[in-house]
Amino acid sequence: MKHTDGAFTEGPVWRIILRQAVPLMLAQLVQLLYNVVDRIYLGHLDGGDSIALTGVGLTFPVITFLVAFAALFGMGGVPLFSIASGAGRQDEAGQILGVSCWLLGVSACVLTAAGYLLCTPILYLLGASAASYPYAAAYLHVYLAGTVFSMLGVGLNGYISAQGYPRIGMLTTVIGAVLNILLDPLFLFVLHLGIAGAALATVLSQAVSAVWVVVFLTGRETPVPLRREHVRFVPAIAGRICKLGTSNFVMQGTACFVQAACNATLQQFGGDVYVGIMTVLNSVRDVIGLPIGGLVSGSQPVLGFNYGAGRRGRVRAAIRFDTFAGAVYTTAAWLLIVLFPAFWFRIFSDDPSLTDGGIGAIRIYFFGFVFMSFQFAAQSTFQALGKAKQAIFFSLLRKAIIVIPLTLLLPRLGMGVTGVFLAEPISNAIGGLASFTTMYLTIYRPLARETGGK
Repeated sequence: MKHTDGAFTEGPVWRIILRQAVPLMLAQLVQLLYNVVDRIYLGHLDGGDSIALTGVGLTFPVITFLVAFAALFGMGGVPLFSIASGAGRQDEAGQILGVSCWLLGVSACVLTAAGYLLCTPILYLLGASAASYPYAAAYLHVYLAGTVFSMLGVGLNGYISAQGYPRIGMLTTVIGAVLNILLDPLFLFVLHLGIAGAALATVLSQAVSAVWVVVFLTGRETPVPLRREHVRFVPAIAGRICKLGTSNFVMQGTACFVQAACNATLQQFGGDVYVGIMTVLNSVRDVIGLPIGGLVSGSQPVLGFNYGAGRRGRVRAAIRFDTFAGAVYTTAAWLLIVLFPAFWFRIFSDDPSLTDGGIGAIRIYFFGFVFMSFQFAAQSTFQALGKAKQAIFFSLLRKAIIVIPLTLLLPRLGMGVTGVFLAEPISNAIGGLASFTTMYLTIYRPLARETGGK
């Protein structure tokens, strides 16, 4: 695969990562609007009342759970695809892509059916009230119809960047985001479709993005195309995809349970307004987390390809760059939050109760955000090099072992809603340092011995 060889193995590693990552970062910045534009419009409905925003916030755990399966079957295959491509095994890479597509399509159908059957009990379990449930149900009923588009678009897009076409991967997001931004005001304020209109805009946008991805991957110019004969279930390949993708699934899946625990606890100790505050915090985290997500996503094909090609020194250089760039960015993002906390709430709602209660919460929630850069750098390295066990463990450590117990325990020790917000920075510090230290000792230093310390 001549195109990718030249793209990933020649020239300074940091420049190659940026060449991969910058289009992804731009896509992520557009994705930022894709993710939050519904929340911004809904937060300003009904004269600034935040109840619609609270309602859509209740659907986050369900949506995150769906994304977890896209990560399991999609992103779980991308590192394997990159390693096979780097080693010159093109047919194997094509089979990995095909099996990944099959897993995404079948799981989307199963999850859609399950979502409709269990929608009502799930939303009440997640902390819905009599006031917020109608909004949450209206949004989710429409959103579930587009599950297959969401999973195919998200799950297969990584295979575009992994073949050296990050700009095409960026356009996947840009096209969907622009369409969503245009359709939202049309459906909400012109056609007056309410919260269901916001969900419909998202579904249509995801459908267009999914078609774009499939058309490119099946094109003749694609180095390793998606072929019909490869779209089938192959147990051995599916097992490898699931094994490595489990770390992504755990990260997203535990995020689902974290959100559920937070919403239910905040509903108990603070009511609908604090569920709305957490919706804003989740949205802000999406905003400031997407660029660093683009950085590590852009570096993974570079890490995996060079590792598969035996270029150990370049792998070390990529790890160093990821860590430094991530630390600089997360520090700058944290300063913006600390200095301008009210700004973020006014973006999403005119409700003064949301801002008044949220200023202290946002400063606590994002304290020590820099530790997330160490988590990202270590996690992406584990995933890119096929170290599934380590990636899974540290995903579980930060969220399932630290965040969820603290979210449930601290409020009951007299800290109230403050305890919910405090759980996040504690987990960032412990989880980030633990995962990075392990990566340094088990991967970075051993690679130095193989390359003479370069």
